[in-house]
Amino acid sequence: MEIGISTFLETTPDPVTGKVISHAERLREAVEEIVLADQVGLDVYGIGEHHRADYAGSAPAVVLAAAAAMTKNIRLTSAVTVLSSDDPVRVYQAFSTLDGISNGRAEIMAGRGSFIESFPLFGYSLDDYNELFEEKLELLLAIRASEKVTWRGGHRPAIDNLPVYPRAVQDPLPVWIATGGNPESAIRAGTLGLPVAFAIIGGMPERFAPLVKLYKEAAASAGHNPDKLQIATHSHGFVGETTEQAAALFYPSTQAQMNVIGRERGWGQTYNRATYDDARSLRGALYVGDSEYVAEKIILLHKNLGVTRFFLHVNVGTMPHREVLRAIELLGTKVAPIVRQELARG
Repeated sequence: MEIGISTFLETTPDPVTGKVISHAERLREAVEEIVLADQVGLDVYGIGEHHRADYAGSAPAVVLAAAAAMTKNIRLTSAVTVLSSDDPVRVYQAFSTLDGISNGRAEIMAGRGSFIESFPLFGYSLDDYNELFEEKLELLLAIRASEKVTWRGGHRPAIDNLPVYPRAVQDPLPVWIATGGNPESAIRAGTLGLPVAFAIIGGMPERFAPLVKLYKEAAASAGHNPDKLQIATHSHGFVGETTEQAAALFYPSTQAQMNVIGRERGWGQTYNRATYDDARSLRGALYVGDSEYVAEKIILLHKNLGVTRFFLHVNVGTMPHREVLRAIELLGTKVAPIVRQELARG
């Protein structure tokens, strides 16, 4: 089982001091995090694409490339690329370039995006939300399958037998489908034989079992071996020296950011300590605690969903960088070995 980090490169106000770090500082911190994650034996680091003031990750491939030459083993992925509002040619070129720099460690996690800022920014209508993703995913997969591409669609100029360079080191360049729990997305990923990543940030992770079943059934129906497909999850969390310390450190920034998003989306419920503590329970979606407790939750996740990759989203909102680095260190040196040892026992 692969274990790694995901981030949106948050630049939210510090919940204690009110200070806001610059985008440039957060980008430099991310490179430092990737290098450390590689050194402590984590498998993957993913950066989510956003186009708003409180996130610095509008160009994940560029940040990942900055760390690629400084790392040796860790896989480098978007988490996610908002494919609906991007050009698949440029997406492939950016990540095939990253693949070359990293000598075959790049991946693309493609999604429709739960944040919509990129659509007006790049001139797309939300009325075409679903159609844009389907069409552009088709083109991206055509590009990775063949050096020369002939393609026509309704939202982008046609391509007539034109080559796309550079070609990726990996053949094919890994493309994942990311979803927040949409059954159609799970079925699409299975039908295409693509690995899938589920964002589980609330409720009980075990409730995603029906989606995993849909995914595997769709894969089998399309002639793919479901046992060979990868399933990832992405969840918020933090690893500390003790569970009490981890809970105390992670709560202020999480509360602040979840309430910002809640107001934007009209959730109508304030995120409070009771909500937080409930989510930290063994069957909850927050992976917050000491190394043994976080490992126990990941092992339970594997048992319930059969996941082959786990992303711990550190951090939600702004936290002291030294604390984030320590959490990454603990995830790699303490949590991951416990999980791997337990799963190796069968």
